[in-house]
Amino acid sequence: MIVQISDDAESDLADGVAFYDQHGLEVGDHFRDSILADLQSLSVFGGVHSKRFGYHCMAAKRFPYAIYYLANETTVFVVAILDERRDPEWIRRRLARG
Repeated sequence: MIVQISDDAESDLADGVAFYDQHGLEVGDHFRDSILADLQSLSVFGGVHSKRFGYHCMAAKRFPYAIYYLANETTVFVVAILDERRDPEWIRRRLARG
């Protein structure tokens, strides 16, 4: 499957990198590399994750983030990469934006 990432999801990733950069230069890099590996895995495993708030939701392997996406037979479309420590109502509102 082809994995496409929305502009909002790219912004979410950049925000996460900026947050973890505050904890040391290499932490933000490790976060980015880890999330990119998770995104790459969606080319094989896209569509198998349970749904939350109307989107498939895959937990990141090494950080408390979740990747929300839509999937069909050929494409995975990532709509958000969100910190799961946020208020669930905030997550619901963020996902409602699309």
